Amino acid sequence: MRFDILTLFPGLFDSIFQESIVSRAIEAGLIEIQVHNIRDYAPGKHRVTDDAPYGGGGGMVMKVEPIAYALEAIVDPELLARQKSSGITEVPVIVLTPAGRRFDQVQARALERQSRVVLICGRYEAIDQRVVDLFATDEVSLGDFVLSGGEIPAMAIVEAVTRLVPGVLGDMRAIVEDSFSQGLLEGPHYTRPPEFRGLGVPEVLLSGDHARVARWRRHQALLRTLGRRPDLLADAKLSRHDREFLTRLQQDSETTEC
Repeated sequence: MRFDILTLFPGLFDSIFQESIVSRAIEAGLIEIQVHNIRDYAPGKHRVTDDAPYGGGGGMVMKVEPIAYALEAIVDPELLARQKSSGITEVPVIVLTPAGRRFDQVQARALERQSRVVLICGRYEAIDQRVVDLFATDEVSLGDFVLSGGEIPAMAIVEAVTRLVPGVLGDMRAIVEDSFSQGLLEGPHYTRPPEFRGLGVPEVLLSGDHARVARWRRHQALLRTLGRRPDLLADAKLSRHDREFLTRLQQDSETTEC
C-alpha cells in the first residue's frame, strides 16, 4: 500500500520512517511512503503557503491553492472530483486537524484495506476550509489536545496502519492481542528476571497452564479497561464469562464501599 503525505516540513519524516517496523515494511516492499513538500506547489516567486484569516483573528491560515495543486499533481483530479461528488472513497484524502474525529483502531483497520492513503498535515491556525470541501474524504485528530501541526499524527497513523498490513509483523498474534483490537486495553506483561527489587511475576504466568494464563490475561484486560477506560466496554466484544466477571468486580467494589 502507498501513503502520500503533504506537509510544509518534509524533513520531520526523515528519521521516523527509517527505523523499526515502518522501515522494515518499506524494505520488504509491503508499503511505500512519498512525502511531498506543499511549498513546492505554491504559486509565485516567494512560494507563499499561508495568509491572514478573512474576518481577522490571530494566527495564519494555510492557503488552498498550494494544497490543491499538490493533490492534483499526485492524484488524478477526476478521481478527486468524482469521490467528492459520489461520496464513494477510492483514495482516502485525510486532513489532520484538531477538529477531526478521533482516530482509533477501527479506522486503522479500515485504512489498511485501502491500496493508497493521502494525509494532509495542517499547520498554523488552520487549513482553508475549501481544502476540506473540495478534496477531503475525512478529517482526523489524534485526541483532545493541540499539536503544532499534523506531522506527528501522520506518523502515528502510518505506523498504526502499517503494522496491520499482512507480513509486516512476524507474529500476527500481536495484532489480535493489542490494546483496542478487541475493544479492551491490554493487561500487564512480564519477562525475565522472575524477581526484581522485591517484585515478582504472577505465579499463573509461570505455571505452564496455557488455559489459566489465557483466562488471567483476559481478566486483567477487563480489570484494566474497567478501571482506566470504562467507556470502551460499551462496544467491546464480551462473552458471557466476561460479563459475569465484570459483574463480580462491580459487586465487590460496591461491597467494599459499603
